[in-house]
Amino acid sequence: MEHVTEEPASRIVLVHGIWNARSWLMPLARRLRSEGFQVDVFGYPSIVGGPEPAIAALTARLRNGGPVHVVGHSLGGLVALEALRRAPDLPVQRVVCLGSPLLGSHTARTLGQRRWTAPVLGRSAGLLQAGCPPWEGTVPVGMVAGNVARGIGRLIARFDDASDGTVGLAETRLPGLAAHCIVPASHTGLVFSADAARQAARFLREGRFEGQD
Repeated sequence: MEHVTEEPASRIVLVHGIWNARSWLMPLARRLRSEGFQVDVFGYPSIVGGPEPAIAALTARLRNGGPVHVVGHSLGGLVALEALRRAPDLPVQRVVCLGSPLLGSHTARTLGQRRWTAPVLGRSAGLLQAGCPPWEGTVPVGMVAGNVARGIGRLIARFDDASDGTVGLAETRLPGLAAHCIVPASHTGLVFSADAARQAARFLREGRFEGQD
């Protein structure tokens, strides 16, 4: 079911992933602004703070504004969906996840099994390893996944199928998503990809990706 608001949203809140900061999303913010959107970037301490305070802060940020879209990279997509799952009345029209391991991350689980690497996930370990339940919310969610297997993840965990180097494509296919598309980008590269930004903008405007009816 399409999530209906009184007026179309022209504003986007971007949410970064683990080990990143607000500045990491500036290239993506510039591309989305060139598509005609007003863009704000939401920052949070992904290691020492973790998802719980981030979810609470994002919920408050979204509740205090008008109609809005959300774009989350990696862990940021998980944080966004969890905020909407807990507060389904937020004025969010559409969400785009960029390479988010919504079914849980094999790379994160592998890191968590090793005593010397587990701390790098900090308090975000649980959400990254477990992922989200099937999406049953009224807000349409689209996934832009990458298929260029280049990144630190492939040095940590083995992927039997296609991946973006950190997240397997299968890990991005959460039941209940409104749409899914693949662009030629690595996990990190999704933030810098013109294709990813264009597809995200298309979904936010129309509820579908290019080449999909």
